[in-house]
Amino acid sequence: MAWLPGLQFRQSWIPSLGPTVKSCLPRQRLVFLKTHKSGSSSVLNLLHRYGDQQGLRFALPAHYQFGYPKLFQASKVKGYHPQSSDTQKPFHILCHHMRFNLKEVLQVMPSDSFFFSIVRDPAALARSAFSYYKSASSAFRKAPSLAAFLSNPRAFYRPGARGNHYARNLLWFDFGLPFPPETKTMRVSPHLPRDPKSLQLHIVPSGASPGTLFRPITTAADSYKQPASLASSDFGPSSFIQWGLAWLDSVFDLVMVAEYFDESLVLLADALCWSLDDVVGFMHNAQAGSEQSILSTANKTVATGEDQQLTKQARAWNNLDWALYIHFNRSLWARIEQYGRSRLQRAVAELRARREALARRCLMGGEALDPKYITDVRLRPFQFGSAKVLGYVLQNGLNQKDQEECERLATPELQYKDKLDAKQFPPVVSLPLKTSKPLTP
Repeated sequence: MAWLPGLQFRQSWIPSLGPTVKSCLPRQRLVFLKTHKSGSSSVLNLLHRYGDQQGLRFALPAHYQFGYPKLFQASKVKGYHPQSSDTQKPFHILCHHMRFNLKEVLQVMPSDSFFFSIVRDPAALARSAFSYYKSASSAFRKAPSLAAFLSNPRAFYRPGARGNHYARNLLWFDFGLPFPPETKTMRVSPHLPRDPKSLQLHIVPSGASPGTLFRPITTAADSYKQPASLASSDFGPSSFIQWGLAWLDSVFDLVMVAEYFDESLVLLADALCWSLDDVVGFMHNAQAGSEQSILSTANKTVATGEDQQLTKQARAWNNLDWALYIHFNRSLWARIEQYGRSRLQRAVAELRARREALARRCLMGGEALDPKYITDVRLRPFQFGSAKVLGYVLQNGLNQKDQEECERLATPELQYKDKLDAKQFPPVVSLPLKTSKPLTP
């Protein structure tokens, strides 16, 4: 494709995907774009835990998001002061909700930071988003059901209306990419394409085997410029999408895929030179019922006609997200092929075994529970949307070391952010002024 004149790219760090190099140093400058309803809260927990235990500094928002849905601004980072060089930038990890804005991110984080994110099949994402954001999106609020919305979305959806970024191409929006002038004219096939160079991988996707716990639910710097609006450009829809994806490839070192969450975690640990223990964790922010039932036609052999229709409609409506998902799904499996399928299978099995051992040791009932059973406010997840958000209750009688480890694993994102905030910005205690003692006559 022809490149836009003047389009510049961040120089991505390219990890070695061969055998693990024991002499590598753990990466500790990280930028994680936390996308919505894609398993990102589970990734956030492992970043919170790692940074907390390593004594790293987080770039934190004043509240819980960086001015979302507005584009990220460095001024929204608590304690931020402009620095002239990378070596003077005090933060190690930027990982809370934002709409990505590379130029402003590079005001906060060094340019050689490891950039990564996570995507999810837009058909599964639509189901989750409709349940979770029904009260926040005017389009979803007007629709009696997801099926009704997807059968005629333009009857409910108005571009720019409050909260409607949740209702269409949410991943594309979160990545901070510009939208084409006429999204409705762009067509991307809602079916998984047959790649002539198909890898024909047979690794069981995360969540495909019953009884496996806590993995996200499966479904089939001016020199660095954020893409500008292309309204005045004269290249077509396909070129527009390919341009956006090429730009993302130049920025992000790894994009995980929620449908292959455990496989993605192994690749993340390898790229960061972390141990498997650093990336083992429990699923966070999962919705009761609806999340557990989400299975796309990509990863199941039998689907009802209604499921297939909803999946096709959701992918067509979220056409930019579907193109983005296909692209990063392919790139993930290309990395897996380089990493080695047998090697990956062994690592995934070990990761799952460690997770299940932690669940037995830490958790009451060994699994996520309805929030009505969670009386400890430090562990009760924030409830939002029509479905209950599950959380964890710790076993009784844990020794101090296990108690601390299990608390870190089970702490929801909002409470962990508050904990990190208090650690980095301890409250100032004002001492009473000393008064001079009066002289005795």
